[in-house]
Amino acid sequence: MANHMRNLQTALDSFTDHWQPRRLATVNDYDVRVVKLQGEFIWHSHPETDELFLVVSGELVIQLRDEDGGDVVLGPGDVYVVPRGVEHCPRADGEVSAILIEPQGTVNTGDTAPSERTAVLRELD
Repeated sequence: MANHMRNLQTALDSFTDHWQPRRLATVNDYDVRVVKLQGEFIWHSHPETDELFLVVSGELVIQLRDEDGGDVVLGPGDVYVVPRGVEHCPRADGEVSAILIEPQGTVNTGDTAPSERTAVLRELD
């Protein structure tokens, strides 16, 4: 993918499907992905990497299974990093637009891949 200027809102407006991330940009060996979320995802972890969520709009709940447990509730402008290996399940009761930052090649369903929710990373049109 060639590096060039992109507008975040234009990128988000270019698709409507949920849980299907698009590559917005690449920084070194990391993808900056935009995604729309609605409903509950699946429980999974990423044994090899952390995963950064930045909420653009809506409210995202990241359910966690670790020693602390509990939920992390994110609103617009909030950032949360799920540590590598922590089992989590994102949930959006209404539509959420978000940015994900993770190493290139990271599969959205982590250690549960392949599953019915595994998505092929798409490029923006």
